[in-house]
Amino acid sequence: MTTFVDRVELHVAAGNGGHGCASVHREKFKPLGGPDGGNGGRGGDVILTVDQSVTTLLEYHHSPHRKATNGKPGEGGNRSGKDGQDLVLPVPDGTVVLDRAGNVLADLVGHGTSYVAAQGGRGGLGNAALASARRKAPGFALLGEPGDLQDIVLELKTVADVALVGYPSAGKSSLISVLSAAKPKIADYPFTTLVPNLGVVTAGETVYTIADVPGLIPGASQGKGLGLEFLRHVERCSVLVHVLDTATLESDRDPVSDLDIIEEELRQYGGLGNRPRIVVLNKIDVPDGKDLAEMVRPDLEARGYRVFAVSAVAHMGLRELSFALAELVGTARAARPKEEATRIVIRPKAVDDAGFTVTLEEAEGEPLFRVRGEKPERWVRQTDFNNDEAVGYLADRLNRLGVEDQLVKAGARSGDGVAIGPEDNAVVFDWEPSLTAGAEMLGRRGEDHRFEAPRPATQRRRDRQAERDEATQEFEGFEPF
Repeated sequence: MTTFVDRVELHVAAGNGGHGCASVHREKFKPLGGPDGGNGGRGGDVILTVDQSVTTLLEYHHSPHRKATNGKPGEGGNRSGKDGQDLVLPVPDGTVVLDRAGNVLADLVGHGTSYVAAQGGRGGLGNAALASARRKAPGFALLGEPGDLQDIVLELKTVADVALVGYPSAGKSSLISVLSAAKPKIADYPFTTLVPNLGVVTAGETVYTIADVPGLIPGASQGKGLGLEFLRHVERCSVLVHVLDTATLESDRDPVSDLDIIEEELRQYGGLGNRPRIVVLNKIDVPDGKDLAEMVRPDLEARGYRVFAVSAVAHMGLRELSFALAELVGTARAARPKEEATRIVIRPKAVDDAGFTVTLEEAEGEPLFRVRGEKPERWVRQTDFNNDEAVGYLADRLNRLGVEDQLVKAGARSGDGVAIGPEDNAVVFDWEPSLTAGAEMLGRRGEDHRFEAPRPATQRRRDRQAERDEATQEFEGFEPF
């Protein structure tokens, strides 16, 4: 059964905001109590947080759909709805968050680092918050906004100082088992190691982590074998260690050709050219292995590599190797920018959502003016179109924002179609210019007289549909010769 997963696709849904409440205070001897509808609660966010106790993405492999709770609707008596609870998803240290196109959204390194993967929707305002000197008792409230829906990809890149790379059965698992307290599975057949193994090594005063990456073979960078699945775990390592088998029984292999092949795979994967390398000639406890190590060592040193001949089984040469790795790790750590103490800095995000654009399109042979902008689109989402007064309030807000002026400049005429929102999720209505504010025009609660008469474009569509129906009936009554 799979116990290690380092790449998953996660479908997250934030909570929806609660609807506002339209209510009027009712109390004996107080006939004009006024509006007292409360606001809806905010929807919960979906937050990814680094947790050191989590080492795999297995949980999200089995349950990829996660949803935060919704905000509660407002109530009468000026009672606001309860906010939805945030959904905190623990992820391993070194998790990279990407969108479905492969763009990096966040790189989560360090305990407690978090990223909001999906934002909860805002709660709608109740009619108490919408009351004004001109609209003293609104008969409507704003709807809560839907929460974000996101499809993201989580990739785990192991956070280690040293990576052991090499062919299958080169002795990497044996080496990490004797250098550290790690207990990986060890056997004499290829691809024994199916998951990266981590171990902690202490060399003098230096403590560093070492990772055993599953064996690479020719073509690993293109997806052959297990290489492509685990090459990402090498990216964060400061030092690369080539573990070469000097006692292989395969006649077409030798340590130098193995090194060249692995280096070519690392080069094709990319981004690893500046990492310091160390070559380990393993299995010198075997007589033929020791002789072969002595033969290839001068050639490898001539290429500029530091070479160590070791035996993981006989514990030969391990101390020198351990301290050499500690030296390189210490150098890499010293070269990193100095980490400053974490400070809480409040940087409010600039809110400039008043901007919008008006573009002219064509739909069914008639002009269609599309309005795009954060504020008008949010207002549309929060409007209850079953309530004429709420629609009138939306028209007033759009007019004050300047949408009507821009439509006139774009050439819109009475009865033209106007769409607010993206093409796949827009609200389309027939535009009537110079709508006056409707607070003083209201009749019964929830009604607005401006929306009683049908729009010209609506009437035109009805007329065309009637003509098509009439033509269809005439065709059905036609009898051929």
